[in-house]
Amino acid sequence: MKSLYVIGMAGSGKTALCVGLAERFREEGLRVSFFKPVGNVAGLRKNQDMDAVLMKDLLGMENPLEDIVLFTTGPSYLTSLTTYCDKQSIGQYSLAGVEVKRAFDKVAANADLVLIEGTTSPQAMASVGLDAFTLARELGSMVLMVSRIANDLDLDTALLYNSYARALNLPVVGNVLNNVPRTILDKSKGVYKPILEKQGFPVLGVIPSHTEITSPTVEEICDVLTAEVLAGKANLQNLVEDVLIGAMTFESALRYFRRSTNKAVVTGGDRSDVALAALETSTSVLILTGGLFPDIGVLNKAEEKGIPVLLVQDDTYTAVQKLRAITRKIKPHDEQGIRVARETIREHCDCDPIVDAIRG
Repeated sequence: MKSLYVIGMAGSGKTALCVGLAERFREEGLRVSFFKPVGNVAGLRKNQDMDAVLMKDLLGMENPLEDIVLFTTGPSYLTSLTTYCDKQSIGQYSLAGVEVKRAFDKVAANADLVLIEGTTSPQAMASVGLDAFTLARELGSMVLMVSRIANDLDLDTALLYNSYARALNLPVVGNVLNNVPRTILDKSKGVYKPILEKQGFPVLGVIPSHTEITSPTVEEICDVLTAEVLAGKANLQNLVEDVLIGAMTFESALRYFRRSTNKAVVTGGDRSDVALAALETSTSVLILTGGLFPDIGVLNKAEEKGIPVLLVQDDTYTAVQKLRAITRKIKPHDEQGIRVARETIREHCDCDPIVDAIRG
């Protein structure tokens, strides 16, 4: 039995990659299982990690979710680990690693390959030995590095992670540059890929961004912001491709909003003029902050246009910060998202070296 640890930052498209890889490996006749030892609090819904829910359904796994996802990371993750460890000695947190190995053995039973998905960042939970690199070494996993490189500094991050994995003697089978913005697709192929490969880090695929699997829905935004839906409830599946802040005059807002399509507009609930300007353009959702209920005319116009309006208690800055951290979650019955994830692997990723490593 082999395992492949898919490691990357939040927004790099690890789950979509796992969906496509699972299909590719099953076509090779491999029995595939899934494991995500550390979940991400931003990915939780109804106390369930939705990535694990998706993969469990997709692979027909009988394991309970608590065996697939053990821990949840976040700004105060150390507190939750006290249920597993002696509070008096941080050294006892190594017990968490024992829990990981025990759960891994359960999901690995009767499988030829276990796909392991990393959490929000490779270094998350390093203080307790639950970072992706340490777990990959402890579980004897091969590693696939996934990066969303939007600029030169992101390339530096990818090189640093690869170098660290090599220093730990981890078997890195390759890199995938995923969710690449269309504007730098050629640069990724002609500049970033050669730099990685020149330093000994093979690139197996350069996958362009697809809004169908990268842009969150209004419903997902609503969940993260714990928002109240004031209008447009029938269109909560709208995709949100951009986030704009409305803090200007009506005339300026109208010109500004026309530059972007399928966007979320965030503004104070008392800025009815800005809200109305947003509703006159291609807007997927209007997010009103500060808990301020808007003028009824805004809601009437939103219902007429079929644009969802969300009311949140956060201030504008806090709401935008939360929005920036949201990534699209493919759900079990999202046939379009699953199809696109599979197609992108077939079209843009060379899986043969991974298959050879699994069979080797």
